[in-house]
Amino acid sequence: MIIGIDDTDSREGMCTTYLGALLMEELKQYGNIQKHPFLVRLNPTIPYKTRGNASIAIVIETVHSDKVIAYVISRISTMAAMECEMTNPGVVFIHDHERELIKEVLCTFFLKAVRDVIAIEEAKTIISKFGLHSRGFKNGRGLIGALAACGAVLNPDWDQTFEYLAYRQKEKWGTPRNVDKRSFFIADNATYPATWDTVDISNRVVVCVPHSPDPVLYGIRGENPDIVKKAAEMIVSEPIERSCIYRTNQGTDQHLISIGSISEMKEMHSYIVAGFVSNDPFTIAGGHTFFSISDGSGVSLDCAAFEPTKNFRSLIRRLIKGDFVKVYGSYLNNTLNIEKMEILYVAPLVVSHNPDCPSCGKRMESAGRDQGYRCRKCGTRSSTLVHKKIKRDIEPGIYEVPPCARRHLAKPLIRLREQSAKIFPSR
Repeated sequence: MIIGIDDTDSREGMCTTYLGALLMEELKQYGNIQKHPFLVRLNPTIPYKTRGNASIAIVIETVHSDKVIAYVISRISTMAAMECEMTNPGVVFIHDHERELIKEVLCTFFLKAVRDVIAIEEAKTIISKFGLHSRGFKNGRGLIGALAACGAVLNPDWDQTFEYLAYRQKEKWGTPRNVDKRSFFIADNATYPATWDTVDISNRVVVCVPHSPDPVLYGIRGENPDIVKKAAEMIVSEPIERSCIYRTNQGTDQHLISIGSISEMKEMHSYIVAGFVSNDPFTIAGGHTFFSISDGSGVSLDCAAFEPTKNFRSLIRRLIKGDFVKVYGSYLNNTLNIEKMEILYVAPLVVSHNPDCPSCGKRMESAGRDQGYRCRKCGTRSSTLVHKKIKRDIEPGIYEVPPCARRHLAKPLIRLREQSAKIFPSR
């Protein structure tokens, strides 16, 4: 049986992965549980997400299906943050005999939930059509993520990473986390690049410790279960209640849709799209940096590197009109929030100035409209400006935002496979 669960958390507390970690232990009384549960990040642009827009799935071999269903529903009822208006839990159960029947539909639904916008009614229609056992609480929005998580289990052919999640003792929830920050840098140094986003070295911050009042103490992300466990064993912190290693789609770029034209873009989707820089970057109050690109479709696209991207903005500010770039990111409010950028062509930077006098070396002055240039001291004349090509402090390659600004789904450059372009991983 596959159990998909979503939307039990809120911005004030709780965490669906914590419920999953509890169920991994508690459901053992009913059967054998597959070792690593699934954690699936969905479309990051959805406005009604509670926090990270993640759902989970657990796989269990059992002959006590009815007891499992009753137990899980009871646990959700008592543990979900029902008092929060934005929290609308959902759970879906896929019996073993239903797997092949529903597989193709849910595989498609899974990818759609990561990349597109899905209405609650679409999820309910699938549940009704196939007679799936489910339960939606309140408006039932969590049924979308629950179905998507089941689809992830049924569709193993996607890039998978792992996260070791450590959970706090319940009496510590909502209090400042007690961790030794140095230990995270030590763990990162010992396991990078097989782990990532543990720390941000350039900005000297620990990335993997959340700041919200939820049960998570920290989360280590990496390529396989062994490496994330190795890193976690090096962390010095307050005592943990429990831990769980999840199989995830984090760090995979699964949300990105590659398109050939800016005109194809729709709000609340994430894209890879190329174009020529059409205006020099500028920075507004608050430190947000913007520029535009355009392509052959005659449409332009505003691109943003917001203040949290820190040092990435210095790269953006070095772009000039005529550079050809490929941008990766989410499209909201007619602006693409950049996660990565590939510089494909660096336009020549040419500056022009009045000529120098060949006799005295001083800069000539304008002799008047359409009359060329003249040295006031020597009387020497010239008819043309001097054009000088300036070396650009930028080169072709792929660049990314720092770890402190990286989204859950964004693939770190160290994970790029068979990439011909030069990469500049942010560390």
